[in-house]
Amino acid sequence: MSKAFIKESDEDDDAFEQAPALPAGSKNYMTRSGWAALKVELDQLVKTDRPALVQVVSWAASNGDRSENGDYIYGKKRLREMDRRIRFLIKRLEAATVVDPGEQENVDQVFFGATVTISQVAGDAGSADETYQIVGVDEADASAGRISWISPLARALLKAHAGDSVRFHSPAGLREIEIVGIRYD
Repeated sequence: MSKAFIKESDEDDDAFEQAPALPAGSKNYMTRSGWAALKVELDQLVKTDRPALVQVVSWAASNGDRSENGDYIYGKKRLREMDRRIRFLIKRLEAATVVDPGEQENVDQVFFGATVTISQVAGDAGSADETYQIVGVDEADASAGRISWISPLARALLKAHAGDSVRFHSPAGLREIEIVGIRYD
């Protein structure tokens, strides 16, 4: 079958992860460190990775027959993925509302950027305390203790005080936790 009748999917093997969509009408809150990390990634892609890839694609194109040239075909696909990620990062950085947790005035209540230590109220009494920082959707990493402000746990914690017990629906079912400590770094 001729390649003219085959549509390449832009969704196949997307090398760059996309952050979850923000709730409609909400701001894209981000910590300073999260904004800086996205900016570093954007600069790396624009100044180093993309020019190097364009050079490879140009070399592959100069080799002749492009229809069976793996370097050219893969390079063009990779270039499209990279351009998509660059556009995504530019939009996210432009729409970002940077919040510095260290400037929070009401430090006895949970707001964006807070680092919250929680413990289980019911169920597993022997479980250890857990600590999470509430961050933007682009910088969330649950394994590192950074949860998105739109996650069920973060939404339950927002505006609570130390010593409060809160309930929320998790994928494992209804959970009740107690806020042990709040700090802003």
